[in-house]
Amino acid sequence: MGINLSLRLSSASMVAALLLCAQPMPSFAGTCMGADPAVVSVVVAGMRTDGSLNYYTLRAKVVNLGRVGQASNTLQFVDIYKGSMKKDSRGIPPLRAGQSYTFDYVTTRSAEAGSGSSALAFRMDVRGPSSKQDCNTGNGITMVRF
Repeated sequence: MGINLSLRLSSASMVAALLLCAQPMPSFAGTCMGADPAVVSVVVAGMRTDGSLNYYTLRAKVVNLGRVGQASNTLQFVDIYKGSMKKDSRGIPPLRAGQSYTFDYVTTRSAEAGSGSSALAFRMDVRGPSSKQDCNTGNGITMVRF
C-alpha cells in the first residue's frame, strides 16, 4: 500500500508539473516594471541601383514595451553592426510607455551580391541617466538579411 501511495503521489506530482509547464509563462517584458525600449522590427523598405551598387533603405522600429516612460534626459541610440564592426548609430528620443519611433537607414552593397547574403544587427544602446531606462536588455537586438 505504501508503494502504491508513493506511485500515486509521483504520478500526481508529474501531472501537476506537466500542467504547470503547459500554462503560458509570463515573459520578462510582462514583469518589467520600468521602461523597456526594444528594436521590434527592421525591414527592407526599398532598393535602388546605379548599376554597380544597390542602395537599400532599411526601416527600423523601436518601441518602449515597458510599463513606464523614459526620463526626458534619457540618452540612447540604435547601433548598427555588420558582424562585430559598428557601422553607424542613430539617436532615439526618450519614449513614453507604448510609444514607438521609426527611422530609415541606407546601406549599400554590390549589385552582384546574392539575395540574403548581407546581414546587419540593430542593437539598443541606452546610456543613461540610469539603468532604469531599459529594464530588459535581452530584447534590444534585431537582425535583418537582405
